[in-house]
Amino acid sequence: MTDTPLLDLSGLTKAYPGVIANEDVSLRIAPGEVHALLGENGAGKSTLVKMIYGLVKPDAGQMQMFGAPFAPSEPRAARAAGVGMVFQHFSLFEALTVAENIALGMENAPKLSALSQRIRDVSDTYGLPLAPDRTVGDLSAGERQRVEIIRCLLQDPKLLIMDEPTSVLTPQEVEILFKTLRKLSAEGTAILYISHKLEEIRTLCDSATILRLGKVVGHCVPRETSARDMAEMMVGKLLQTPTRAGKTPGDVVLSLQSLSAKSPSAFGMPLRDISVDVRGGEVLGIGGVAGNGQDELLAALSGETLSAPGMISFRGRDIGLLGPTPRRAMGILSAPEERLGHAAAPDMSLTENAMLTAAMREKLDTGGMLNWNKARGFAQKVIDAFDVRTPGPGNAARSLSGGNLQKFVIGREVLQRPDLFVVNQPTWGVDASAAAAIRQALLDLAEGGAAIIVISQDLDELMEISDRFAALNEGRLSDPRPAEGLTVEEIGLMMGGAHGMEVAHV
Repeated sequence: MTDTPLLDLSGLTKAYPGVIANEDVSLRIAPGEVHALLGENGAGKSTLVKMIYGLVKPDAGQMQMFGAPFAPSEPRAARAAGVGMVFQHFSLFEALTVAENIALGMENAPKLSALSQRIRDVSDTYGLPLAPDRTVGDLSAGERQRVEIIRCLLQDPKLLIMDEPTSVLTPQEVEILFKTLRKLSAEGTAILYISHKLEEIRTLCDSATILRLGKVVGHCVPRETSARDMAEMMVGKLLQTPTRAGKTPGDVVLSLQSLSAKSPSAFGMPLRDISVDVRGGEVLGIGGVAGNGQDELLAALSGETLSAPGMISFRGRDIGLLGPTPRRAMGILSAPEERLGHAAAPDMSLTENAMLTAAMREKLDTGGMLNWNKARGFAQKVIDAFDVRTPGPGNAARSLSGGNLQKFVIGREVLQRPDLFVVNQPTWGVDASAAAAIRQALLDLAEGGAAIIVISQDLDELMEISDRFAALNEGRLSDPRPAEGLTVEEIGLMMGGAHGMEVAHV
C-alpha cells in the first residue's frame, strides 16, 4: 500500500425525506488496502457505497479517484473509472449459463467462446473454480457469488466494493474468497468491504471506518481491535449477550414423519424422508450449505407447499393438507429468507405488511372490515420493540435497509406469540446489536413454551441459541444432536452428509 489515496471522500452528505443517510462523511482508501466499512443497520453504509458506484448523487461533498474529481452519474461511469461492486443480493438469470450471465453485464461483450476462455483464465488465476457453460440455476450460492466476482474482475477494477460477501458461504468457501481478495490486494486493487461478521473483518481488513447514524464516529485497525470493541463502537453502547434459563423441553409440538416433497422450483432441492420431533421450549438449529432444501423445508412447514397425510402433525393433528392461513390460526408462524417479495411486499407500507400476516392473530379486522388504525398501531409496536430505523409505519418496505426490514419481519411474527416459529436466516445482514436482540427474542419465545426451528448458515449463531443441531444435505436431515459440545469438524461432517456413527467417531 502507498500513502497516495486511490479514493478520497470528503464531506459527503445525502438526505432523504425524514432522514439524513450520510452527513459529512470523509474517508480515504489506498491502493491495495482492504478497508472495512462498519455500522449497524441504517448507519448509512449502503447509501455511501451507492454514491461511490454512481447509483446515488450526493447532496454535498466531493470524491476523488487518484487525485482527479470523481462524480459518476451512473454505474456504467463508475465501472469505466475502475469501480466494481459485488452486491449482497445476486442479479443472475438462473436459466442462463455462467458465460451468458457475465456477457449481459458487459458493455461490449466478446463472442461467447472468447468470453468463456477469459472466464476460465480469471478463474484459474484467482482460485475461483467456475465452468462458463454451467447453468446458473444448478450452482450453489458460493458458486453464484463467484460469477458476480468474476464479472467484476473481467473489468480490471481498481476498487472492488463487496457488500456482505460471506453471508451465504460455507467456511471453506470463505477461505477461498479471502485468498482471492488477498491476491487482488497484493496486485494493488483496493477493496471496500462491508460485513457484520467482525471476526472476518479482523482476519481480512487493514483498516476500518465506523459509521453511526450517518456520521463517521471512529476508525480502527481491526487486527488490533476486538470484535466486541468494534461492535460497541458501531452501536455506541455495551452489547448484551443473549441468555436463557435452563428449562426442560415440554411436549412434542411438531412431528415430521418421513417428510418428502418436490421443490416448486426447477432449480430447487426436493425434501427426502425427513423425520424429527420438536418440543415446546426447544430451539432446533438446522445448518447446511445454501440450496440443500432450506427454502423447501420452510415452505412445507408454513403450508406454502402441501404434504401427503401422515407426514406433518402439530400437537397431534395432521396438518399436511392445510395451507398457510389455517396454520397461522393454529399458531404456526414463519419468516422466510427472502425479505423483499416473500416476507414483505416491497411497495406496500409497513402498516400494510403488518396487516398481511397479523390480521387474524392481532384481530386487525372486524366483520370483514380492515382496522387500519389498529394495524398502524401494531406496526409501530414492532418498530419500537425491535428498534426498526424508519421514519414511520407509513414508509414502504423497500425504503428500509436490509437489516432494518429483517428486524421488522422477525418482530412482526414474534409479537404474534407463535406456538411454533420457523425462521430461515434470522440475522442475515443484521448488525451485531440487532442480531443479539433477535436471538434473545427467539430464546424468550422458547422460554415461554414455543417450539423454535432456526434454519441458518451462521454456525456461530446456531451454536449460541440451539438446544439441538441437525444439518440439511441434498434434502435430507441428519439426526439431531445436542448442540453443546459439538465440534466444527463434527458439524462439517453433518453438513457434508455424514450421519450417525461416522460423525460420532470424529
